[in-house]
Amino acid sequence: MDDRKAAQVTVMGRTYGLKIEPEKEEALKKAAEIINSQAAIYEKMTASHNQQDLLAMVALGQITRLIRIQETLNYRNRQLMDQLTEIDNTMENYLHSAQNSL
Repeated sequence: MDDRKAAQVTVMGRTYGLKIEPEKEEALKKAAEIINSQAAIYEKMTASHNQQDLLAMVALGQITRLIRIQETLNYRNRQLMDQLTEIDNTMENYLHSAQNSL
């Protein structure tokens, strides 16, 4: 059984009908709001009314932001793994020395 529901989203004045999982509807609508908002900002900054150019600028801006977030997450994950490895080594050394003292 298909649990998807019909949803409509408007991006830059055009309405699109989609079938989505109900729990994804809020994120979809928020994404459309971000696109519309960013397109309006780029339109004011560049005085361009070409929708393809505006969408390209929105895509570049959002993907650049996504890449920066991913790089930050990767860095934090490496830091966390380093810390966990250090904790693991410390515990192994402690347990090894505790065993030897018995």
